[in-house]
Amino acid sequence: MFMRMIYDEKLAQAAYVFGCQQTGEAIVIDPERDVDRYIELAEANDLRIVATTETHIHADFLSGSRELAERIGAKVYVSDEGDADWKYQWLDKKLGGGTYDHQLLHDGDTFQIGKIQFTVMHTPGHTPEHIVFLVTDLGSGATETMGMASGDFVFVGDLGRPDLLETAAGQVGAMEPSARRLYHTVQKLSAVPDFVQVWPAHGAGSACGKALGAVPMSTIGYERRFNPSIVAASSEQGFIDFILTGQPEPPLYFANMKRDNKVGPRVLGELPIPPKMTPAELRALDAKKCAIIDARPWDAFRAGHVPGSLSFPLSNSFNTDAGSLVCDTDDIYLIIDPAHVEEAVRDLIRIGLDRIEGWFEASAMAQYEDGAHSQVELPEVTVDEAVHVLDAGVKILDVRRATEYAEGHLADAMNISHTRLASRLEEVPKDAQWLIYCRTGVRSACSASYLQRQGYQVVNLKGGIHAWEQAAAAVER
Repeated sequence: MFMRMIYDEKLAQAAYVFGCQQTGEAIVIDPERDVDRYIELAEANDLRIVATTETHIHADFLSGSRELAERIGAKVYVSDEGDADWKYQWLDKKLGGGTYDHQLLHDGDTFQIGKIQFTVMHTPGHTPEHIVFLVTDLGSGATETMGMASGDFVFVGDLGRPDLLETAAGQVGAMEPSARRLYHTVQKLSAVPDFVQVWPAHGAGSACGKALGAVPMSTIGYERRFNPSIVAASSEQGFIDFILTGQPEPPLYFANMKRDNKVGPRVLGELPIPPKMTPAELRALDAKKCAIIDARPWDAFRAGHVPGSLSFPLSNSFNTDAGSLVCDTDDIYLIIDPAHVEEAVRDLIRIGLDRIEGWFEASAMAQYEDGAHSQVELPEVTVDEAVHVLDAGVKILDVRRATEYAEGHLADAMNISHTRLASRLEEVPKDAQWLIYCRTGVRSACSASYLQRQGYQVVNLKGGIHAWEQAAAAVER
């Protein structure tokens, strides 16, 4: 049996390619939307992808199953468990008409790819339709399960959060019932042997849990003993209290992902590559009617940028920043190093930001300026300078998570996580100047650029609360 994890560091997402080397057939579990990577990996190992499957309707990225079904005719295996609100609605919407080759899965079902057997276990809680796959390598003569493709059920050190149907998808009242379902699902693990490996869909950095480990794989036995969320399942109410406490605020784009993965992601056909722009084309843009994403380092952006542009350096938070502060209906233009255009495009389409219309070379920003167009700055202050700014009556916005805020914050600071800022602007008065901070100044920088675009007067705190505390300045806890 062939197995490879294909990991997206920025979304902390893992897809898996399983292949039967005896028959040359392969399947992808939980693919992202730019599917060329999986096709090329399979071909490089003398395999042909014949099927695709998903553990659930994802909230944090657009699935590539429909793309694989269109591009190479892959058969689709997806869950038919859960309630009527969370059924796949695109299986009969093949481009040009017709229905995709597919099989709806239920608890206890089995199917084979070559001589690899996949047994379905319904594991509701994170979502109602969630399933996992117990994998047995029949081709090697095995009669017992080797591992579990656990999706967003069991992570290394955590379980998939049960609150997203309410906190991300807006299904009021779903949080506690989902947590109770997850509690009962955890009890199913008692039937899975300790030696079974755990192959999760996410690792550290994912917003699909609160404490995911950085180790890529584990075993059921280890997680049963040391996973805090599983250990907390010794009592139902204790588990519910534990699993619902301290979950990070979900990025705004999660709601769009749930919707699009249910009704069907738009088929790309191939990776879109936007055209390079001239200085005149950049000057002609109206930043109020489109999203200009400046991927240069923060220091370059704050020293001078196109008015109304957004500072999203191409770091591991790029997807989260863009998905939280850019609408999926916006036309997008990039200011970026040419070597990173494809990387940025892949990052954006994975979260449904498809309308990437052009890019401008970052090193040529000086050419933007002429007699009618000038770059603008975004003010930033050190801790020492911030003291004087605060004395002048500036208001304070803390854009960290609520759990971070509770551990210590500047006096009188308002707290709105940067992943939810766009939905809570009405809470931030425009008739004031705002000092924006986070832990080290990264999240606050992109938030400050967003607020500046909305017409706010903002100042970024250099080094964030980390620098503030190192200077022995007072915080409230």
